[in-house]
Amino acid sequence: MKLLSFAIPCYNSAAYMEKCIDSILIGGEDIEIIIVDDGSTKDNTAEIADRYAAQYPNIVKAIHQENGGHGEAVNTGLRNATGLYFKVVDSDDWVDPDAYKAMLSTIRSFVEKDELIDMFLANYVYEKEGAKHKKVMRQTGFPVNRVFTWSDVRRFHKGHYILMHSVIYRTQMLRDCKLELPKHTFYVDNIYVYKPLPYVKSIYYMDVDFYRYFIGRDDQSVNEAVMISRIDQQLRVNKIMIEDVDLTKVRNLKCRKYMFNYLEIITIVSTIMLIKSGTEENLQKKKELWEYIKNYDIRLYRKLRKGIMGTTMNLPGKGGRKISVAAYRISQKVVGFN
Repeated sequence: MKLLSFAIPCYNSAAYMEKCIDSILIGGEDIEIIIVDDGSTKDNTAEIADRYAAQYPNIVKAIHQENGGHGEAVNTGLRNATGLYFKVVDSDDWVDPDAYKAMLSTIRSFVEKDELIDMFLANYVYEKEGAKHKKVMRQTGFPVNRVFTWSDVRRFHKGHYILMHSVIYRTQMLRDCKLELPKHTFYVDNIYVYKPLPYVKSIYYMDVDFYRYFIGRDDQSVNEAVMISRIDQQLRVNKIMIEDVDLTKVRNLKCRKYMFNYLEIITIVSTIMLIKSGTEENLQKKKELWEYIKNYDIRLYRKLRKGIMGTTMNLPGKGGRKISVAAYRISQKVVGFN
């Protein structure tokens, strides 16, 4: 059995996918790479995937499917994974070789001891186009280089944000929590990280800069203008996160607190994108979002409104909206928009 399965969702990714794949191949036969060609039609993504599969038959699988979006490509990767652990790497990103070898060695050591950790964490680096200094996102407050549980975490601050980039999950745990991402929807990486968290009993964090997250393309999903144009998908993800996990049933209080903070950030992003669009239609959607939360779970609604940014998200009039946008810059630094 492979130690680690990598899923690489590819959609018209020919310009950059080879850098991604080559960075992962150095793991050798301990790993598998599942390249999911998600209905690419505008370039030779499919041919590149097939070439790697032919060249590295014991490591690379190439799967071609009708376009289903990023989430469905991740679903396909998970369905076909044979590794004990599962990692998603977007086709325009890559991994650092030294950090990668250290992570793989650590995973191997636990497997050899028959000690299966539910979640491995490492740092991710914003490879922001044009930026001289690369921002490193660490898991501040988490114990380093030892197995720990949620109860061992000292505290969570509002900027603590585990992205898909920083996490490696145990494959069977993802299947046990029945993770299934929606098709044709952006921003599903938040569901991917969020839904399994109550199932995580053991965690290991390495303070190494493993994942290199490229950011700067005009068409990138975290570009603010693009997010506003896709606001209905952001709202869909926001609601799925609310509906998929009843936070009152999350037994570990530290895990519950982290998940609330995560949900709060996502709700702030939804609210501010609606405000920043400036259209009457989206201002109405903002009102409807908060009405939805209120009607779905009044306790959650009250907690979000009492949170550090809940009140500022709902101040009336143009002046209130300006304050909301200013407050949003806190979460902007966390998410790392273009």
